[in-house]
Amino acid sequence: MQIRHHAEVKILVAITGASGALYAQRLLDNLNPREHEIHVVLSNYAQQVVAQELPDGLKLPDGVKPHGLKSMNAPFASGSNPPDAMVVIPCTMGTMGRIAHGYSEDVLLRAADVVLKEKKKLILVPRETPFSLVHVKNMELLLLAGATLIPANPSFYSGAKSVVQLVDTVVARVLDHIGVSNQLAPRWSEEKE
Repeated sequence: MQIRHHAEVKILVAITGASGALYAQRLLDNLNPREHEIHVVLSNYAQQVVAQELPDGLKLPDGVKPHGLKSMNAPFASGSNPPDAMVVIPCTMGTMGRIAHGYSEDVLLRAADVVLKEKKKLILVPRETPFSLVHVKNMELLLLAGATLIPANPSFYSGAKSVVQLVDTVVARVLDHIGVSNQLAPRWSEEKE
C-alpha cells in the first residue's frame, strides 16, 4: 500500500487540441513530481498542436506518469481511485461539451466524469473566442456540476515582459485552485494610501 503524506496531491493534467500548449507546459514545469503524484494524458489532436506550438515538444518532468488515451485501466479512470484534481489545459470547446454531457469514450473524458461524480476538483482552462451560446450553456452545466472554469485570459497588471510571464499569470491561478503554493505571478496588491 502506498502511503501519501498529507501534502501530496494526485493531479491529472489533461491536454487537448486548443491553441495554448504553453499553458500545459508551464503548469507541468511548476508541479513537483517529488511532492505530488502527477499523471498526464493528451487528446489525439493535442499532439499536433504541441508539435506546432512547442518546438522542443512537450517536456515531462521526471516522475510524471504519461497515459495513452485508450488506456481505460489508468489508475484515475475509476471512481474508486480518482485524482484529487484534474486540470484540462488548454480545453477545447469540443472537450468541454463532451464532459458537460457525460460522454466518456476515452480515458481523458472518463477521468473528468469520475472527478465530477466523486466531487473532486475539475478545473477547465478554455481557450476560445468568441463564445457561442452552446459554449456558454456547456459552461453553465459544468459550473452547476461543480467544475471550476479558469479561462486562459492572462492578466496584464503583473507587468509581464514575455509570453511565458503572461502565460504564468493564468497558470498561477490554476495552481492556486489546485491548492499548490506558487510565486509565479505577482499578486494584486492594495492601493497604497
